[in-house]
Amino acid sequence: MQSKSSPIKIFILEDNDFYRELIKYNLSLIPDYEVHTFGTGRELLDNLHKNPHIVTLDFVLPDYTGDELIQKIKNYNNNIHVIVISEQRDIRTAVEMLRKGAFEYITKDEETRDHLLHAINKIVDKLVLQSEVALLRKELDKKYEFENIVQGRSESIKKVYDLMTKAVNSNINVSISGESGTGKEVVAKAIHYHSTKKNKPFVAVNVAAIPKDLLESELFGHEKGSFTGATATRIGKFEEADGGTLFLDEIGELDISLQAKLLRVLQEKEITRIGSNKVIKINCRIIIATHKNLLEEVKKNNFREDLYYRLMGLPIHMPSLRDRSSDILIIAKTLLDSFCRENMGTTKLSFTPDAQEKLLKHYYPGNIRELKAVIELAAVLCNGHLIEPHDIRFESAASINALTYEETTLEEYTMKIIKYFLEKYNDNVVTVAKKLDVGKSTIYRYIKEKKLNIAKV
Repeated sequence: MQSKSSPIKIFILEDNDFYRELIKYNLSLIPDYEVHTFGTGRELLDNLHKNPHIVTLDFVLPDYTGDELIQKIKNYNNNIHVIVISEQRDIRTAVEMLRKGAFEYITKDEETRDHLLHAINKIVDKLVLQSEVALLRKELDKKYEFENIVQGRSESIKKVYDLMTKAVNSNINVSISGESGTGKEVVAKAIHYHSTKKNKPFVAVNVAAIPKDLLESELFGHEKGSFTGATATRIGKFEEADGGTLFLDEIGELDISLQAKLLRVLQEKEITRIGSNKVIKINCRIIIATHKNLLEEVKKNNFREDLYYRLMGLPIHMPSLRDRSSDILIIAKTLLDSFCRENMGTTKLSFTPDAQEKLLKHYYPGNIRELKAVIELAAVLCNGHLIEPHDIRFESAASINALTYEETTLEEYTMKIIKYFLEKYNDNVVTVAKKLDVGKSTIYRYIKEKKLNIAKV
């Protein structure tokens, strides 16, 4: 790995003392170059453990030929760039050296210095680019470490970690279920970036966000003129993801007419663009996500059973935030630290105990996505370094909608409604009893039975 701030280490191998020193002098004028010289091939080989970035060598030496040295250098470390500097002008020799692995072949003449500096500059640019890519890859790997994207210590999240590990260690298709906002896409990305396909594309398609008459083209591509508006050939998402991972979000919204075509693609591992007869082989891993119960959709004839079993692969269920309330404060603190780091420089914020209590009592219909928005707003609204309860603002409409988000028992619905109004009226049981037209003794009984949890009674 090479950065712009660290020196480029260059070895010069030349048996002519004058020419060797001339090359060293010209290269040493550049502060970023660390230059070492050698008079024999054996000396250079004995110092390869110092890991030079670049080796310049004469083609004819007393103990080795140029092609022998190139082979030995490349066998030791194929990342070392070799520049051959020779008096031989035979084009066949130059071609042979390049074929053996030399980066450049330069003849000795009045322009040697300029040609050498140009070649080294090209290598340096390449090294810097490789370094930047490696750094980005390292940052990406860190970003998608399981613990960074799926915060928590609850048993349900430990199960998610375990299944993600199993997904990484195989190429099986993966199906991720869970409510909106639970982090299904980031889990899909984490699996991809820890798998053997991490250097290939991760391509995401939100099936629900694309009109059904355009989705076929989006997935499989089309040829120019294949339909009105097709002004150019376009490759589909399957081709984009070749060798990598195709993430199909909200797969439960896929139109039934396209399900048969998707099934054929998965079975045959090939696609045909709209308006073409050419068969294109594809090889990508499929990860799907849905907030629906696909098996129920199969029973309702909304989703093909054969496609269901083809896609199901390894199922991972993302629990809702309310089902792992012990993780709420862990996630909240992580989100707060991240927001401060990215937007507020060295400023660090924390929650007061009452603010933490307010966070714990909320229902979170939007799950982690909602919590993130609440935390970021609180960070902006707070004065000083402590987030107070009044800085934490929940969207009332979202809370009401959550009461009918899923099928549950009548008593559970009742608990959600009472909990919502207790939160709204600061745990004032008398006020809530009046608003809901129920006896306050009923609410107190639920509290005593620990079906409700409030800070003050």
